[in-house]
Amino acid sequence: MARPSLREKLASSAVDTLHTHGFTGCSIQDITDAAGVPKGSFFNHFENKEDLAIDALRRYLEGTRVDILFEEGVRPIERLKNHFKFLSGRLLENGFERGCMVGLFAAEMSREYPRMREELRAVFAKWCDTVASVLREAQAAGEVDPRHDADEMARFLVNAWEGAMIRLKITRDCGPINDFMGTTFKVLLK
Repeated sequence: MARPSLREKLASSAVDTLHTHGFTGCSIQDITDAAGVPKGSFFNHFENKEDLAIDALRRYLEGTRVDILFEEGVRPIERLKNHFKFLSGRLLENGFERGCMVGLFAAEMSREYPRMREELRAVFAKWCDTVASVLREAQAAGEVDPRHDADEMARFLVNAWEGAMIRLKITRDCGPINDFMGTTFKVLLK
């Protein structure tokens, strides 16, 4: 098995380091230390810290299991519920120490880093479009009231999820997740 390249070491350690400490909470030195590589090698592989953060965000998103939303043979509302349960499980695994990297970077970087803002805009748009697609399937299957705008509901759900992730950083318990899941699936989409 080939040893990972310096770039790969930097990129993979950046996902954990940035997710744990945030963009402003860690330095390039912290990231290179975590990767076990010399600080000087950073600029051979990334133009700046924002480039690395964008790479880390993309890697983080690869692990979000969006495929759950497209699982064949599963009712649309169950797929949506399974999606948010999977995301919840990741938070539980980390003992509530980490929220959602998307929301974290949106809060920290969207004002001063225009490239990251555009990256995040695209991430949120794609996520909302995917959720809206599932909601339209649920409407066609009679699981969700067809009079509701699926795009608006999807944006609301994604926004509510991200709000719950912010609150979770404060409460450090399942309360915000339980509120989100209960209100979403027992009230809004019942």
